Order: sequence, then C-alpha cells, then structure tokens
Amino acid sequence: MVIEKIKYSINNKRSLIIVLIISLLGCAKQDIDLSIDDINERYNKGLELLKKRKYYRSQEHFQYVLLRGRHTDIGDDAQFHLAEAYYLNKEYDTAISEFDKLIRQMSFSPHVRLARYRICQSYEKSSPKFYFDQDATARAIQKYQEFVEDFPDSEYRPEATSTIQDLRNKLSKKMFESAVLYVKMEEYDAAISYLEDLLEIYFDTNYADRARLMMVETFITTNKLKEAESFLEENSPQFIDSSLKDEALMLLDKKRSKEPQKL
Repeated sequence: MVIEKIKYSINNKRSLIIVLIISLLGCAKQDIDLSIDDINERYNKGLELLKKRKYYRSQEHFQYVLLRGRHTDIGDDAQFHLAEAYYLNKEYDTAISEFDKLIRQMSFSPHVRLARYRICQSYEKSSPKFYFDQDATARAIQKYQEFVEDFPDSEYRPEATSTIQDLRNKLSKKMFESAVLYVKMEEYDAAISYLEDLLEIYFDTNYADRARLMMVETFITTNKLKEAESFLEENSPQFIDSSLKDEALMLLDKKRSKEPQKL
C-alpha cells in the first residue's frame, strides 16, 4: 500500500513537471513569435512620428521592428528609416553607421542607392568650417565620387557633381588661407609651397586664379623677377578671371619699371 502511494506521488510529480515545461515553452514561443500585425503597427507608428519630426520616438519604433522582425518583408524598410531618423536629427555619425548596415546586410533592398547618397550627404554635413580639420570634407568628396562612378544614371548625379566642386573649393580655400598666413609671417618659401600644391591639386577651383596672382606677388616681394616672369608666362593661359591676370601683368610691369636700367 505504501509502495503504491509512493508510485502515485512520483507519477503526479512527473505529470506536473511535464505540464510546467509545456507551459513554459508555450510562453516563450508566445513572447518571441510576435504577430506580424504588431510589427507592422510599430513600423507605421514609426513612419508617422518620422513625418512629425519626432525623431527620437520614431527611432524607438524602428529599433523594435528590427529587433523582432529584421527577417520580415519590412526589415530593410525599418533599417532605412531608422538611419533616416538619425540623419534628419543631425546625428550624422550614427546615421552613417545605420545606412552602412543596410548596404552591407541588406544589399537586395531598393533603398541601397539612396542610402549610399545619404552617407555622402552625412559626411558633407559633418564637414566643418574651412579653418578646422578637413578629414570629413575629404571623406565626403571620396564618397560622392564613388557614388557618381557606381550610379552614373542616378537622378542625384548633377547635385553630387556640384557638391564635389563646392567641397574642393573649401579645401582649396583652406590651402590658400594658409599661404596668406605664411606671407604675413614672411615665410615666403612655405607660402609658395602651399600655392604650388593648390595649383596642382585644386587647379579647377575658385581659388586657383587667386593663387596664381599671389605666386606672382610673392616672387616680386622676394625680388625674384625672373621667377615671376617665368611663372606668369607659363600660367597665363590658365587664368579664367581676366581681371586677376591683368593685375598680375600690371604688378610685373611695375616691378620692371623700378629695376635699374642696364647701360
């Protein structure tokens, strides 16, 4: 009789354990396997908040969708709009990282092209004033050039090409202002070195003609008339602004007139 009671007790415990295991598995499945309706609802809420410019809250919804439904049809949409929310909120470093995730992990997505362009724009918008370090500017130029090469038929190509030129102008301005500073410090060799680099790298920018004029001025200031004449003769056809070219010629003529006449 005692043995039967023990067996009965053991069987009851086993049954209870099985019921508990099944219950726990059911709960776990319920927690993980959220309905697609719930994911869609959170995604649409994220879009709604994004349109209202409530970027932090929209980010939370897109992050939820990616946590629960990265593998679904709207996974790449959520990834793109999460990155977009960071971009519109001027969190450019994070935006670049999130756009890059889309490009690397979801290369099938139709958002890839725009994500590539947003990365270019993020680097551009991270570019500081010309007198600060210009690593972000150089990076932006590189990314824009890669975009134009990879997507030659893109609707963004004209804008990208124009932006590349604007960024090159910024870099040439930094180099030109450095030369101006060295001239003020009477470090003429350093100034000429900067101007030569500018004309070699940024020959097609707004500061190229001003650099040519300053080269002539610097040679004249250091009494290097022959160098000034040789430089102007070689670079005269490259001037775009005729007024700056005329000014260089006038400075050279003025310097010649002051030179002692040979008998």
